[in-house]
Amino acid sequence: MIFAAIRRIGRNVELKLIEIRVEHFRNFIDSSSIKVQPDITCLVGKNESGKTALLHALYRLLPARSNVKFSLAEQYPAWLEKHHRLKGIKLEKVKPISAVYELEEKDKKLITDRYGFGFLSNDKLTLSKDYSGTLYYSIAIDEQKFIKQFLSKRDIPEYLKKEIAKNNNVKSLLENIDQIQERGNVKEDVKKDLLELKNEIEAVLSEDGDLSTSVWKTIESVVPKFFYFHIYSTLPYSVEIDRVLKANESELDDNELTARSLLRLAAADEDYLLNPDYERRKRELENVANALSEDVLKYWSQNPNLRVLPDITQKTIDIPQGRKSVLDELKIRIWDDRHLLSLPFDEHSTGFQWFFSFLAAFSEFEFRETPVIILLDEPALGLHARAQSDFLRFIEERLSPKHQVIYTTHSPFMVQPGKLDRVRIVEDRGRKHGAKVTSDVLTTDSDTLFPLQGALGYDLVQNLFINEHNLVVEGTSDFTYITVLSDYLKERDKVYLNSKWSIVPVGGIDMIPTFVALLGSHLDVTVLIDAQRTGHQKLSHLAREGYLSQKRIITIGEILNRKYADIEDLFSVADYLSIYNEAFSDTIKPDDLNGSDPIISQISRYRKLKNFDHGKPADLFLRKRDEILSKLSEETISNFEKLFERINKTLE
Repeated sequence: MIFAAIRRIGRNVELKLIEIRVEHFRNFIDSSSIKVQPDITCLVGKNESGKTALLHALYRLLPARSNVKFSLAEQYPAWLEKHHRLKGIKLEKVKPISAVYELEEKDKKLITDRYGFGFLSNDKLTLSKDYSGTLYYSIAIDEQKFIKQFLSKRDIPEYLKKEIAKNNNVKSLLENIDQIQERGNVKEDVKKDLLELKNEIEAVLSEDGDLSTSVWKTIESVVPKFFYFHIYSTLPYSVEIDRVLKANESELDDNELTARSLLRLAAADEDYLLNPDYERRKRELENVANALSEDVLKYWSQNPNLRVLPDITQKTIDIPQGRKSVLDELKIRIWDDRHLLSLPFDEHSTGFQWFFSFLAAFSEFEFRETPVIILLDEPALGLHARAQSDFLRFIEERLSPKHQVIYTTHSPFMVQPGKLDRVRIVEDRGRKHGAKVTSDVLTTDSDTLFPLQGALGYDLVQNLFINEHNLVVEGTSDFTYITVLSDYLKERDKVYLNSKWSIVPVGGIDMIPTFVALLGSHLDVTVLIDAQRTGHQKLSHLAREGYLSQKRIITIGEILNRKYADIEDLFSVADYLSIYNEAFSDTIKPDDLNGSDPIISQISRYRKLKNFDHGKPADLFLRKRDEILSKLSEETISNFEKLFERINKTLE
């Protein structure tokens, strides 16, 4: 592994951010590894949990705008700073952020075309930055393999090849060649070959002769930077055009940088907006504002009667020696056709402000060849549920197809219930442990879990009263196995769950009879339960009372021709043990189990478990579904096909 400080050059490579880590930054001591989704990652947590701190650290790694940097005084954990200084730790060399990127096969070809094959030990690139602002990279390179591939192209005596191949890195190789050139017992044609080898290697290396630096320079300019946007990035009502356009980025606030993006979109750099012809500059501004407004209204269903009214006015200011100066000033208002009035931009709906400002700011980066990674801090914060749903659609349809998106929220309406694999939970665990980030929803903090619980509850209510056909299951593990397997089987033209079904987990078999008694007569309901237990008897009673048809009560045992069976028994024993063992870091083998009762009972008996956690294997199954599904046996596939066929028949 090679570490070095960085320079800049470029080629056309795409990399995906796959992992990040935050250390000694605000309330983080060590976040541990945080996996990042290839499209959208949602950071959930209560206020002051560390969500924003995480985005701030990540943004400073490779900022798309250069108006931010690390600050020891403001960002190093205050309760540790003095203690660490006394221990002799050089705080400016502490690296608060590191990130791992992954190259795809098609992207690695650009490297191998120049440097050859096989010398990259893996397809990972790690970046980190310390508090002093120095950026570092780490690339796993096998320099001996690089050397051997060049030696194979040359007709060099075998004894010299063996000597040269012993060099562990390119720098020592080049020194070794110089030494051989000075020997009197080496033939001239061999020396010529060695000189050509040296020149060939130096031609593909950087100026300092370092292979890792050279590889980094090949991909550096196309590593995605981070574009950060938050509520304080929204456009101001008025902007001094000349100052905003001429100032360095580091001198401008985030909202002024957004204003500059809007001005550049209107070609202000080319003096269109400062042209003395009022009609020309007015038309240019209106064209840009109308285009952005049209974009906003595609995802803004709250009030389609809004439009932005920008204008350039002149402001007189006092300057030294009693003189006065006239400045061109951009002013932005919003016109509402519904109420036939206009208001200053910063006095209108915060949601519309946010949307319009984001599109203005993002316009500077949206169509660049190298995509940016978008960091959104509490987006759509001031919006109600319907508008937040609009914004999620905006992220899904407009942003994520080309850009990775990471956003924070504590709103249940900003969490997609069907895509919980995107969720990362942020918790502050106090001074001893600091903030932690996990994908495990089995946290004990109810405030942290509220957005997830709220999202699932809202989705449940929506499904119950909108969908005509409802499949009631016991818990979330049933929901996970059924939805994932159905999607998988549908892709392979096998029997899958009819799309008319809405799956409703109600929290256990004891809750199902109550649910059916309350809503069964008003809804079209089929019930799937694990086995013939007390809950089944109550359901049979409800069927006799007319709340639902007996044929719409399905047990897993019925599918498997057993009296007792759970959802997990639809998997072959080997398949389920594979999931269970990975989830719990166990090593149970099929031969270790015995009995004809459900596999959960057999495992519990073997491991002497008082309570079995159904959720953890289901959670692993959801998160690693692509890896697990491809290895499932025909027995498992057949069992789930039988289940879906039986459920679908109740629609008839």
